[in-house]
Amino acid sequence: MTAVPERPVITFLSDYGLRDEFVGVCHGVIATICPGARVIDVSHGIPRHDVRAGALVLQATLPYLPVGVHLAIVDPDVGAERRAVALRLADDRLLVGPDNGLLSLAAVAGGVVEAVDIAHSEFRLEPVSATFHGRDIFAPVAARLACGTPIALAGEPCDPDELVRIELPRHRVEDGAVVAHVLQVDRFGNLGLDVEHQDLPGLGLKLGHGVAIETASGDSLPALYVRTFADVGRGELLLYEDSYRRMAIGVSHGDAAGRLAIAAGDELRIRSGGATGE
Repeated sequence: MTAVPERPVITFLSDYGLRDEFVGVCHGVIATICPGARVIDVSHGIPRHDVRAGALVLQATLPYLPVGVHLAIVDPDVGAERRAVALRLADDRLLVGPDNGLLSLAAVAGGVVEAVDIAHSEFRLEPVSATFHGRDIFAPVAARLACGTPIALAGEPCDPDELVRIELPRHRVEDGAVVAHVLQVDRFGNLGLDVEHQDLPGLGLKLGHGVAIETASGDSLPALYVRTFADVGRGELLLYEDSYRRMAIGVSHGDAAGRLAIAAGDELRIRSGGATGE
């Protein structure tokens, strides 16, 4: 690894929420072991047990975070047979979390060069709770790594090719429509789709022109494909490219998920010609 900075960074993502003490206790463990570390809370609002949502947020945000230790915990099978791992990427970022697919999208993008199983790490807290590995395994290992402990000392080597991976759905073109899948729904009700910027050529979508959004229930609603929410009237449906260069559906000053009665994992169709542009 490269030299440890004077104030190492640990980023922290989880589905813990903020009502209970879980996040604060993990902060306390980190501060006890590596008091000089700066902890950046990426989000603790990942939907409960939604490993895919956590993986998508980790993948999308990692390029905007300082190189450091990236602690991610969405762990519905805590206490079961899933592994706990620490991974070193090609750019020396370190990922720490459960081996349930949560780290996989970021790991594939960054390229794993070293992986260890930390379930029985000498750095874990004893006794280890069966239900709070965030406190007893993940946070203390992350803190040790942030303070400069080589990843090889944190656990037993494991094969990066055997890590659990999340497979995302893929959009397709069918009968003249783009068949897309909702990957995420944010707190504003915007729908993040599995259509990325590089996918746009050849899909027949033209900026400023109308589209129809067709749901699995048979509803078809007109929308405009525009750059931003201000390009449509209040309450109007829009198709746009979000800040991570994925296509998304929103309602200006509204809630697209509620309007369309759609949730993460649902399929919809986008067809050119549903509304009139400028």
